[in-house]
Amino acid sequence: MTTTTTTAPARPTEPAPTLTTTIWNQLRMNLQTYTLIAALVLIWLYFSYRTDGTYLAPRNFSNLFRQMTITAFLSVGMVLVIVTGNIDLSVGKLAGFVSVVVAYYQANYLTKHFDQDWVVMLLSILIGIGVGLVYGIIQGYIIAYLNVTAFIVTLGSMWLLDGAILLRTAGRTIQANQPLFSEIGQGYQSDNFGWILAGVAVVFLFYTMFRGRQKKRSYNFDLPPLPMDLAKVTGLSALILIYIYRVNNYKGVPNPVLLLAIVVLIMIYISNNTRFGRYAYAIGGNREATKLSGVSIQRNIFLVFVLMGFLCGISGVTMASYVGYGTISAGDGYELDAIAACILGGTSTLGGVGTVFGAIVGAVIMVSLTNGLQMINTPAAYQYILKGIVLVVAVYADVRLSKNR
Repeated sequence: MTTTTTTAPARPTEPAPTLTTTIWNQLRMNLQTYTLIAALVLIWLYFSYRTDGTYLAPRNFSNLFRQMTITAFLSVGMVLVIVTGNIDLSVGKLAGFVSVVVAYYQANYLTKHFDQDWVVMLLSILIGIGVGLVYGIIQGYIIAYLNVTAFIVTLGSMWLLDGAILLRTAGRTIQANQPLFSEIGQGYQSDNFGWILAGVAVVFLFYTMFRGRQKKRSYNFDLPPLPMDLAKVTGLSALILIYIYRVNNYKGVPNPVLLLAIVVLIMIYISNNTRFGRYAYAIGGNREATKLSGVSIQRNIFLVFVLMGFLCGISGVTMASYVGYGTISAGDGYELDAIAACILGGTSTLGGVGTVFGAIVGAVIMVSLTNGLQMINTPAAYQYILKGIVLVVAVYADVRLSKNR
């Protein structure tokens, strides 16, 4: 008796995705980022048309990015705060308080006791960053270890710091215009240095891209198409070169923009390549699972707010140098611009999602709107209305994209 064996028909193999399909999928995954960049370009073109080209003239283009830096310092720290599912309403006033303290000590003590300009500048920086850092430690401890809601703590801090600014200034404007210190917020780098900086940045971008692909390949991760990565890096490199060319037609790269670029690179590395950064995203994505994995939720949230305080110190020092004064209105509204920049840049209000690069793009959009509306003489009331509408639309888009994901 013979038995016959039957074999199951072979399952049809799925065709490998084409290059066009893969690129299209990559575009869909990063739709929000590309939409933001397209919106920014449209904003620039619109205001350039309304101002007969003045909006994108080298002088205004340079000042546009200089104005953005104070908000951007706060935004890159706010990304991690929001990613962990928290909020910080005090960043604007903390930066303002730092600027007032720096101006106060510079005007009343430092310039009277030290003859060297570099000593006055160094001590002013240390005082400003120290104040921000200490405040961040205190606030972070209350939120993380005393389990008080971040919204309430930072709301109270906003009022407390507002009162502290009024007490420190006594209703008067305090000068902070020591020459070397003023270079931090008002100075420029030479044209040659700008081109050297651009060359280093382009080489670094291509090196990072190829290095990243090599590491992913060693871990058997799926790689995006090489033309896609090359297009991204080439586009970003072109933007850097165009920026350097435009600002060199005025006075060169502004010092605060250079300082911001350094901070942004450090923050991108922290958020993407350190356990601290990965834990922040994990806490926002699934707090309970992260806790069960052995991660200290309290410690990491505490460190996030300490880092936020440190960046407020940098922002406050830059503010004092750029404005040249400590005023009673220092820091007004900066917390709202920082939060709006993060949300515009794709940071989810639900936590767990957000990028430093997105926050920078969001900050540029916010300052571009403000600057453009002022140049076409839009009443202040309508400026606030438009910025509010933009923020609500951004949150709505974030909720819709989160549901789709």
